[in-house]
Amino acid sequence: MRRTLGVLLCLACALLVAQSTPPQNAFTPDQIKWGPPPPFVAPGANLAVIEGDPMASSGDFTVRLKMPDGYKIAPHWHPKRENVTVISGNFKVGMGDKFEEGKMMTFPAGSFAYLDPDMHHYAMASGGETIVQVHGMSPLQFNYVNSADDPSKK
Repeated sequence: MRRTLGVLLCLACALLVAQSTPPQNAFTPDQIKWGPPPPFVAPGANLAVIEGDPMASSGDFTVRLKMPDGYKIAPHWHPKRENVTVISGNFKVGMGDKFEEGKMMTFPAGSFAYLDPDMHHYAMASGGETIVQVHGMSPLQFNYVNSADDPSKK
């Protein structure tokens, strides 16, 4: 009986500790967990989900995309608004259906832009490794202007 009571007490304490641990809602750079991007993003970049689930049917999400110098994102659009903050490096963005580097604007670290639904755009990391933070409403979808540019179909 005494042993059973001790086991139950330990189990109750463990449940209280597990329930009292809140989800992480603040991160230092070393706490961010990077991994491969989803299949609709070209290989070579790394992605970190900061908040929410970008693939959920609804809800907020925040992700970071870390790209090597010269990394390109082909012309595409999103059905929901995309909010982009440049964390580090330079992020070049162009508007339209064709990737034209000469028509891109450069956004240095600290820049912010939002792209309304259906705005056709393309992007590129420039001047070294670049990290951007994207937040919006799930689900995050990439619709490539040219389906041959969709990495998930290769």
